[in-house]
Amino acid sequence: ERDTCGYNLNSSSCMGAMKTRSASAGRWVNEVVSFVVFCLLDIMDYLLCLLYKTADYLLEAEWKPCYCLSPKKLITTSQGNILLSHNNCESKILTVSPLQQLSGRSKIELEEISETLYSRPSLLSDLSKLSVNDLTKWVVNMTRSHSDCGEIKISKKRRKTMKSSFTVVEMLQGKIRPQNLSRQVSRWSDCDCGFCTCWNSTCVKDQSLFVKTQFPKGNSGNEDVLFIHGFISSSAFWTETVFPRLSKSKYRLFAVDLLGFGKSPKPADSLYTMREHVEMIEKSVLLRHNVKSFHIVAHSLGCILAFGLVAKHGGSIKSLTLLAPPYHPVPTTEAEPRQYVMKKVAPRRIWPPIAFGASMACWYEHISRTICLLICKNHRLWQFLAKLITRNNRTVNFLIEGFMCHTHNAAWHTLHNIICGVGSKLDSYLDIVRDKLKCNVAIFHGRDDEVVPVECSYNVQSRIPRARVKVVENKDHITLVVGRQVEFAKELEEIWKSSSC
Repeated sequence: ERDTCGYNLNSSSCMGAMKTRSASAGRWVNEVVSFVVFCLLDIMDYLLCLLYKTADYLLEAEWKPCYCLSPKKLITTSQGNILLSHNNCESKILTVSPLQQLSGRSKIELEEISETLYSRPSLLSDLSKLSVNDLTKWVVNMTRSHSDCGEIKISKKRRKTMKSSFTVVEMLQGKIRPQNLSRQVSRWSDCDCGFCTCWNSTCVKDQSLFVKTQFPKGNSGNEDVLFIHGFISSSAFWTETVFPRLSKSKYRLFAVDLLGFGKSPKPADSLYTMREHVEMIEKSVLLRHNVKSFHIVAHSLGCILAFGLVAKHGGSIKSLTLLAPPYHPVPTTEAEPRQYVMKKVAPRRIWPPIAFGASMACWYEHISRTICLLICKNHRLWQFLAKLITRNNRTVNFLIEGFMCHTHNAAWHTLHNIICGVGSKLDSYLDIVRDKLKCNVAIFHGRDDEVVPVECSYNVQSRIPRARVKVVENKDHITLVVGRQVEFAKELEEIWKSSSC
C-alpha cells in the first residue's frame, strides 16, 4: 500500500510538473508569436496610414489628420482657432474659437484627452522615428553606465512630452472646426445609409441623442430609470431584452444610443470625451424629460459614463446597477496610468482571441479603420446574411445592428478617451460613490466574461464596501443579460423597490 501510495504521489507530482511546464511553454510561444505578429501589424498600420491619406485626398479633396502624424512640424498657432498655453513645455489648455458646436464650450482641457490616442509605444514605431545618426547614438547610449542611462531616459521623456504635445495639437487642429452638425456628411469610409445618417435629417433640429422610452399607461410613472449601453452597442441591448419584461412596471424607462453609436449623432469633429458624452445624456434625457431623480443601469463602458453622471448628479441617484464594470486599479507607482489601463484592456497578445481583437482595435488607428470599413460600412450585407443563416433570429439581428452601426472616429476616441483615459482615474469617482452617496450599489458579472474579467467587479467592491457583487455562472459579457432577461428584470425591480423605501 505504501508503494502504491508513493507511486500515486509521484505520479501526481509528475502530472503537476508537466502541466506547469506546458503552461510555461504555452506562454512563451504566445509571447514570441505575438511579438512577430504585432511587429508585422506595426508595419501594416504605417502603410495603411499612407493609403488612407491618399484615399482621403482623392475622394474628399482634403488631407485628413491622424494621430500618427510626424511631430517634426511644430505648430503653435492655427490662425486664431487654437491658442496653446505652455507650462514647462507641457500643453494645458486649448482655446477654441468659435465655440464648439456640440457642447457650446470655448475650452478643451487636455486632461480629457488620453495620450494613448497619439502615444502607443512599440519597438518598430520607435525605431522608425530614428535617423541613422540617432540609431547610432541609441546603440551607444544603451552601452553606457546605469547613471548615464538615467539621464538618457529623462532626456527622452522630455522629448517625448514635447512631441506628444505637438502631435495632439496638430491632430486637434484638424478635428476642431466651426461646423454645423446638421449639415455634416459622413466620410467616404463610413456608412451613409438612412439608419446611420438619420441623425443628420433636417427634421432633427437640436441634434440630441436617440432615446428609446417606455412609460406606464397614462404616463403615471413616478420613478425614472436610465439605461446606458456598453462599447460598440446600442439602446437595443436594453429595449430588446429588459424593456418588454418591464412593460407593466410603474417606472419611466430611458435607453440612450450614446454619442457616435446607433441612431445618435456621429459628428466627425467630436473628440468623444467624458464631458461630451455626459452633457449629451443630460441634454437628451434629464433636461428634455424633466428627470429630477433616477436609477442608473449601466453595462461595461456605460459604467464609466455612469460614474461621470454620479459625479455631477450624486444627490439625484436612487440606485446604481453596474454590469461588468471595467475597473483596473492603477498602482500608485505607475508613471503612465492611461498606458497601464490600455495594456490591461489590450495586452498585444494573439491569445486569447478576445485579447487579439481588443489589441487590433486599440493599438492601430488605421487597421481599426479598415475593420470598420469592412464591417460597419457594409453592415446591411452582414445583417442580410445573418438573417438568412439564423432564419431571422431577432436576438442576433439587434446584436449585429448595435455592433456595426457606429463610425471609426466615434469608436476610436471613445475607446481611448473614456475606457483608457477616464478608466485610469476611476478611483476618484468610486470614492465619491463611497463617501458622498448613500444609494444602493449592485454589481453583476458573468463568470465566463473574457472581455472584462470578474476581478474588475471585486475591485469595485473593494473600493465601495457596501456594493453587492453577484457573479452569474456560465454567463459572459453579453449573455449576462441576453438570454436571462426575465430573471434580470426581476432583479432590477427588486433593486429599485428596495432603493425607494
